[in-house]
Amino acid sequence: MNTKFKQRTFLSVLKDYGLGFAVFVLVVVMILSILPGAAEANTGEQLRMLDNSIRKAVVVCYALEGRYPESIEYLIENYGIRVDNSKFIVGYSIFASNIMPDVDVRLREVRAGE
Repeated sequence: MNTKFKQRTFLSVLKDYGLGFAVFVLVVVMILSILPGAAEANTGEQLRMLDNSIRKAVVVCYALEGRYPESIEYLIENYGIRVDNSKFIVGYSIFASNIMPDVDVRLREVRAGE
């Protein structure tokens, strides 16, 4: 068998595969530009879910015990609420045991270098 291998120059390879490489680079750049927005949307969804979970646990506590919980710690200990304190700050203010408490869940500010 007589097989000849044609030596190809870098420019001829670039001509043959240049469009494919350009599309690959474009797709990678698009993915990298989408990632920060997706992480931010995920954090916003976590914030909303935590707020909803706390409010539901408050109502369940009132339904079962006849009073609203006196603190967020009570909900954590008795109703399975989990708070990531490195990401969120939970404000919980109660006026009386028969009045729905104010619940305020906020995103913790991240300082440079943390």
